[in-house]
Amino acid sequence: MTINSNENELLLAIETSCDETAAAVVQGGRKVLSNVVASQIQSHKRFGGVVPEIASRHHTENITLIMEQAMAEAEVTFSDLDGLAVTEGPGLVGALLIGVNAAKAAAFAHQLPLYPVHHIAGHIQAARLEREWKYPALALVVSGGHTELVLLHGEGEYEVIGRTRDDAAGEAYDKVARTLGLPYPGGPQVDKLAEEGTEDIALPIAWLEEDSYDFSFSGLKSAVMNTLHNAKQRGEQIEPANVAASFQASVIEVLVEKTKRAAENYQVRQVVLAGGVAANQGLRRAMEKAFTASDVELTIPPFTYCTDNAAMIGAAGHVQWLKGNTAGWELNGVPGLALY
Repeated sequence: MTINSNENELLLAIETSCDETAAAVVQGGRKVLSNVVASQIQSHKRFGGVVPEIASRHHTENITLIMEQAMAEAEVTFSDLDGLAVTEGPGLVGALLIGVNAAKAAAFAHQLPLYPVHHIAGHIQAARLEREWKYPALALVVSGGHTELVLLHGEGEYEVIGRTRDDAAGEAYDKVARTLGLPYPGGPQVDKLAEEGTEDIALPIAWLEEDSYDFSFSGLKSAVMNTLHNAKQRGEQIEPANVAASFQASVIEVLVEKTKRAAENYQVRQVVLAGGVAANQGLRRAMEKAFTASDVELTIPPFTYCTDNAAMIGAAGHVQWLKGNTAGWELNGVPGLALY
């Protein structure tokens, strides 16, 4: 394929890494012509979390319909497309395989190039749906299974400088939510409850080594569980909203402070908040406050592009298109794919 010099290519993007079946048509990496997401929350709610086999079954049932709907809403046909972008990993292997094989089938049938996309790169590149990048940049990625600080040296050039050593922030939110008896998905429930509470419970913050950009939330999660368990044994009542507020404050403090320190040390021009937990109201406010007086430009995508969706895969697919990074028919789902 000849690279289009006006960077105005049309990509059909597919995302099936976990429990959303999504497809989108994105033009030039920035203009979203359609963005269709079929959520499986109601199916997994009764189990208190995602059941991989059920997720794969729903993807199989929905993927063709979602792709067709995305193209219909964008008013395009396969002959209009310049390629397909699909999440290669990381994610649930069965779920990934549905999207990858659907994309390969469509690309083969219509003789279109195939662009493999890293799921976390998708979350990061969702920022380009808001504004142009300013390099060097820094992304704080906070999602269900990932908490990472990623330095961007240039277009699609990623360097992970900090990562979680145990529970990701999203996982800690879900476990604390279950302890508080809140329904799945737990993260938004804790965020909502925290708005009603007071930060009056002393909880630990794992700063780790002085110069580390890594994160650790396992100890904080355990401290919340122990606090509630000990209070129950003593017959004491603890206000759930105060637990949620205190927990969220501890998570946000370490996320924001490490991001600020990294932004200063690496002298970045832009900071991006990305991932499903980027929809957290408390975190969004804290990040906005932290960078209000800074020369660093803060970018937070709209809620629609924070949680798993295919528009972000189209944005990241644009980077692959620019670099000519196509995949062959041997493309597979890679559940533990490293960020490249």
